[in-house]
Amino acid sequence: MHRKRILWIAVLLCLLLAALFWIVRNRYGQAPAAQLRAAAVVAVTRGNLASSLTVAGQFQPYQEVDLHAKVSGYIRWIKVDIGDRVRQGEVLALLEVPELQNQVEGAQAEVRHSQSDITRAQSEVVSAESTYSAVHAEYTRLEEASKERPGLIAEQELDDARAKDQQAAAQIGVAKASLNAMQEQLGVSRATRSRLETMSRYEQIIAPFTGVVTKRYADTGTLIQAGQDNNTNTLPVVQVAESDLLRLRMPVPESDVPYIEVGGDVQVKVNATGRTFTGKIIRFSRALDTNTRTMLTEVDVPNHDLSLNPGMYAETTIQLQQKNDALILPAQAVVQNGDQSYVLVVDATNHVEKRNVTLGIQTSNRVEITGGLQTGDKVIASGQTGYQPGEVVSPHAAFIPTAAQEVSE
Repeated sequence: MHRKRILWIAVLLCLLLAALFWIVRNRYGQAPAAQLRAAAVVAVTRGNLASSLTVAGQFQPYQEVDLHAKVSGYIRWIKVDIGDRVRQGEVLALLEVPELQNQVEGAQAEVRHSQSDITRAQSEVVSAESTYSAVHAEYTRLEEASKERPGLIAEQELDDARAKDQQAAAQIGVAKASLNAMQEQLGVSRATRSRLETMSRYEQIIAPFTGVVTKRYADTGTLIQAGQDNNTNTLPVVQVAESDLLRLRMPVPESDVPYIEVGGDVQVKVNATGRTFTGKIIRFSRALDTNTRTMLTEVDVPNHDLSLNPGMYAETTIQLQQKNDALILPAQAVVQNGDQSYVLVVDATNHVEKRNVTLGIQTSNRVEITGGLQTGDKVIASGQTGYQPGEVVSPHAAFIPTAAQEVSE
């Protein structure tokens, strides 16, 4: 009896489990198939895109020069030191060259002597012309008298008068030649005096432009040798730099050189001062440095308050390319395979498709698609190596941080 009761209880439990299974099956259907893989996708959109280049730049004086002496001498006085602002044409130092002053005085005396010689030579010309007039008049009278009354004037006397007349004429030529020589000598004397006076003005060391004294090489009493050419290893007096206007020099890599043009915008940030401003490309070298494969590019920066110092570094951002209404994808959605670029597109039936694309402008986080995609196409944004073409996936929107969010993070 006890065993029959246990058997009935077991049958009832089986019937209960069967009923429960039937209810669950009818309510929830068949057992679910294998779960589809999730895929984070982004849509191809249109927008404005600009590429830029960020490089370190260095400030340099607009122009800088070591001031040498043209003549040798001792420093009589020097009135500037490092950091002093100077104006164009200002006398910075004066040399003492006594022998040069003596040479100038000698040249001036030589000019006066030549002028005296010219005065004497002019008098000799006048005297010779007067003598010739008298002698020629006497010869003319004798010659006329001889023609009117032949035999009245002896031939010897007439020949002597003719000889004196010719000699007096020749004396005029000699006097004039002497005068010309004296005048030429005066020109030589004046040229010598002018040269020495010009050299004497080189006793002054004059600022060639408005700027700042950045180095001082000599003190009062220092012997300065004349710097006649660039090969002469002579001591300068001071160094002057034009710092009211600075050159901001930047090296541009070879790949970005085609996009550099005069007038291009440059964003400048000086970390040392916290100053930021916008400049324009003024000039570039149009040649690459063979060692660094970069091209020197310059921006002129006004610096009237001298708040920027030559040698400072700045972070510069050069605008290279810009395009409006471009097809845009996040850079991480594009896979580079050698020279070929491709993306994984999820079609309307959620199948994965590999599609080659061509790229245009590229920034740090976005790229322009110039071929292979259309607006609205859904592209797998990450983990592309884990998907196979033809695979069915479950797409969901990917979170792609904006440039501002990336910076804040």
